[in-house]
Parts: sequence; structure tokens; C-alpha cells
Amino acid sequence: MKKDFYSAIIIFSSALTLSACQTTPKPIMVSQQTNTVAAPVLDSDGDGVPDNIDQCPATPPNVVVDERGCPFMGEVGLMMEFRAFFDKDSSELLLKYQAELDRVGLKMQEYKDANLWIEGHNSRTEVDSADLSKPNPLAQARADNVKNYLMSKFDIAPNRIKAVEYGANRPIAPSDTEEGNMINRRVYALAFEPDEYRKGFN
Repeated sequence: MKKDFYSAIIIFSSALTLSACQTTPKPIMVSQQTNTVAAPVLDSDGDGVPDNIDQCPATPPNVVVDERGCPFMGEVGLMMEFRAFFDKDSSELLLKYQAELDRVGLKMQEYKDANLWIEGHNSRTEVDSADLSKPNPLAQARADNVKNYLMSKFDIAPNRIKAVEYGANRPIAPSDTEEGNMINRRVYALAFEPDEYRKGFN
């Protein structure tokens, strides 16, 4: 009887000892990493300023804008770009570019001190490689036609417009594709009034 009693005490003590050694398991924290995908940056009016900071969200094409996305107004008031593209071996100003050029003419009338710089360009397919260093009559005619259009339709004084040619020496697209050559057959013009842009105009 006593033997059974002592055996029970030993078993009970052993059970208490084992239970004291056990600890409550801690939960395992699993870090959850989420992959964030950057939202596309939208620029609805194509002026180079994202929609989320663009304060002038409907800027017309070919207008120089400031960091707010609004038409850039220089020290005195005007800066405006114009671009036109031409058929191969042609200096004819196509009808689809005349409406935008009319806006330039109206601004030139509004800003009496504004000047206009016009560049005429060729594609390499229009110029013999041996003639790259020579003045190009076709590129000059393209620039002159834009100048003459503004002078005749808006009565802009000729001394306010400077038309120059660069031939095929300043391409903005590869010359080994027809699409690139079409883009290079162009006129680029800048109407401006800030004083710092007048330097070198005359």
C-alpha cells in the first residue's frame, strides 16, 4: 500500500516538473510583401507636364509651356512654337498647317514687339551628300513661304521675321526610313518677345 502511495507521489512530481518546463509557443510572424505597381503617368494634352500637376490641362499643340503646364509667358509676354512638314521636294505650305500659323500671326499682331525665327530643313533624300555644306534653296523656300504667308495675311513687318535654312544638317529623326525623312522635311518657328531671345536675332 505504502509502495503504491510513494509511486503515485513520484509520478505526480514528475508530471509537475515536465509541465513546468513547457512554454507557450509564440506565434510566427510572416512578413507579407506586397508588390506595388506604379500607375502610368498621364499627359492628356501632350505638353510634357503630367496631368496631376498640370494647371492648364488643355494646352493647344505647338505652345511652349512652363513647369505648371501653362503657356510660357516670358519677361514681356510671348513665346510660341510652330511646326509644319512638307511633301518631298516641295516647299508648299499644306492647308492643314495654316490654321496653326494663323494663331501665330494673330499673336504677332497682339505683341507688337515680338519677333519670329523660322528654320527650313530638308531630308537627306532631298539633298545630295556632296551638297550638305552648301546653302539649300528648297529649305530656304520652305522658311520663306512661312514668312511670306505671315507678311501678306497679317501685315507683319519683314524686319520682325528671320527665315534661315539648315539644309539636311539638323535631322530630328533617322534618315534611313521614309517616316524619318518625312519628319525631317520641316519648318520650325519660334515667336518670342523676352529680351534674352532677341540676342542674335538681327
